Amino acid sequence: MINNTHTISEAKAWIKRKNGPDEVVRVVLDTTDHDAVTCYDIYTAFAENPDYLGRILFDAQGYWIYDGETLTIAEQEQLAKFIINYVEPV
Repeated sequence: MINNTHTISEAKAWIKRKNGPDEVVRVVLDTTDHDAVTCYDIYTAFAENPDYLGRILFDAQGYWIYDGETLTIAEQEQLAKFIINYVEPV
């Protein structure tokens, strides 16, 4: 289980989009205290005014949920897996 997601503050991830061209997105740690939940906001990566694509929340046991309406389930899974695999061991 993932329990150290707080080690990522910002990263870029490549996602294969189902309904459009593949793209790089920016994953940013939301530093607001969310009561034992770690949140990552997702934005387009290279736009001057980036689009907000939603957020992925992880609980203390490492379970995640997507909060948004833009990403498909496959895209959500790609980003959650990226975050889990990107985390450096504590």
